[in-house]
Amino acid sequence: MQFVDVVLEHAPCPLGCRDADTIVLKGRDRLHGLPGEFNVVRCGGCGLMRTNPRPTPETIGFYYPEDYGPYLTTTVLPGKDLRSSALKDRARELLRLNLNAVPPLPAGRMLEVGCASGAFLHVMARKGWQVQGIEFSEAAASRGRKLGYPVYAGQLETAPSPREPFDLVVGWMVLEHLHNPVKALSQVHAWTRPDGWLALSIPNLDSRQFALFGNAWFPLHLPNHLFHFTRDSLVRVLKAGGWKVERILYHRDVSQLIASLGHKLQDMRRPPSCADKIAQFPDWQGKLLLPLYPLSSLFALLRQSSAMTVWARREDD
Repeated sequence: MQFVDVVLEHAPCPLGCRDADTIVLKGRDRLHGLPGEFNVVRCGGCGLMRTNPRPTPETIGFYYPEDYGPYLTTTVLPGKDLRSSALKDRARELLRLNLNAVPPLPAGRMLEVGCASGAFLHVMARKGWQVQGIEFSEAAASRGRKLGYPVYAGQLETAPSPREPFDLVVGWMVLEHLHNPVKALSQVHAWTRPDGWLALSIPNLDSRQFALFGNAWFPLHLPNHLFHFTRDSLVRVLKAGGWKVERILYHRDVSQLIASLGHKLQDMRRPPSCADKIAQFPDWQGKLLLPLYPLSSLFALLRQSSAMTVWARREDD
């Protein structure tokens, strides 16, 4: 697919508002430098922000090339040293980074929407869960299947209904990518058992980092991110999809802040090699995790992290 094949569509607020939108900012694809300029608008009725106009479901794949970051950073190689992987998982749990935190449930049936190459499926399967995945990219889904996990390649909307309901559905930085989050949430609501759980991570537009960096804010990810949530707008969208928020956790992670600084330096045309390296901080932050932990914990305490994880429970009338 080429850029000339990308079709843009105007989409109304998924909560049914008819009020006029206000343009918040204009931005571009910073992850791969692909062409196009995109508006982030705020609904005049409910305040939900979204990318509008946006690429259609049929053509947005142009902005998900094979080297799209999440596809590469979530790969687990068959035969990988599981002991080393388990130690890393345990370290994350002890530090309570809240990046992929799930409710404390007994092992059951879990669906991951947007499972990329299967890394989290791998983690949960080792803990005794029966796992399934849905992944937009066929190449990434294929890597997940090679690990032995059932992964459907395609859109959530076209995925077959499960034979048995799920106890838990997770989606790590996924909801903001979906063309209709309310419809998607209603769909997974129907796939869970009564009193089932949902765990999602989402960029946090309540963070002052967004106000500070604007279109240079790293988690903006235009045009891949079609929706941009504050705490309040997230709660409203979840409720419309049949879910009640039980807890919101703020990430102990400053990598997005540092990467945003790199984007800002790129815009100021500061030394390219330095600015580019800073913008790529999430890819090489491992060695600085502990030194930066006090700062990231402070941001989480103040609810100023760049991202949050929400736990929600299925509501039934």
